[in-house]
Amino acid sequence: MTVKLKDISSEDIGDVLLKAEKSFGFKFSDDELRDIKTFGELCDIITYKVQGVNSDDCTTQQAFYKLRGAIGAALQIDKKELTVDMKLEDLFPRKHRRRQIRKVELILGFQVKVLQPKQLIVTLLFVFLCASLIGLFFDWQTGLAGLLLSIAGSRISERFGKEFSLETIGQLTEKIARENYKKVRRNAETINRKEIAEKVKELFKTDLDLEENTLPREASFEWTQ
Repeated sequence: MTVKLKDISSEDIGDVLLKAEKSFGFKFSDDELRDIKTFGELCDIITYKVQGVNSDDCTTQQAFYKLRGAIGAALQIDKKELTVDMKLEDLFPRKHRRRQIRKVELILGFQVKVLQPKQLIVTLLFVFLCASLIGLFFDWQTGLAGLLLSIAGSRISERFGKEFSLETIGQLTEKIARENYKKVRRNAETINRKEIAEKVKELFKTDLDLEENTLPREASFEWTQ
């Protein structure tokens, strides 16, 4: 099965491209995406645009060392004891989890965005949102009030959520390596050009919930401004 990116909403693709710009430190010009037809062409133009001296070292490995150091400093434990298989929920007790994750983020210099509300709360808010949208057709004032409450509830739950969206240090390492590529490298002036296309592919697969081996270079691509 091959994913046709033209069948995915432009808004969702745009969100992924914004993440790519932030991660790799570049900006698309207004008309740069107009003639792109395949996912491979998109990867090629991103690889070309990313600035830096080429180096063959592994960014994911560097991300692990940086994350390991930040967790060790935040929790005041020996960083050498931390491994990729360690469970995040075992390292960060729920009671102090948000404060400790914030310490890790301050040391890293960027947000890891790894906490979320309980799934039950997310489901209930989604149901309430749908009910409010339907309610707009019957009593627009009540429906609008419900809509605003559901949006406010979503923002509050996201702000105070304490559940991990990932399980292990290794999974968090991969996340920050693809979402904060330049910031996790030991030398931000260097890049590994061989990795960039794969990191872009990881961003698309993760954010668009695509399965493995469904995003080859020839996958069709359309972008509408």
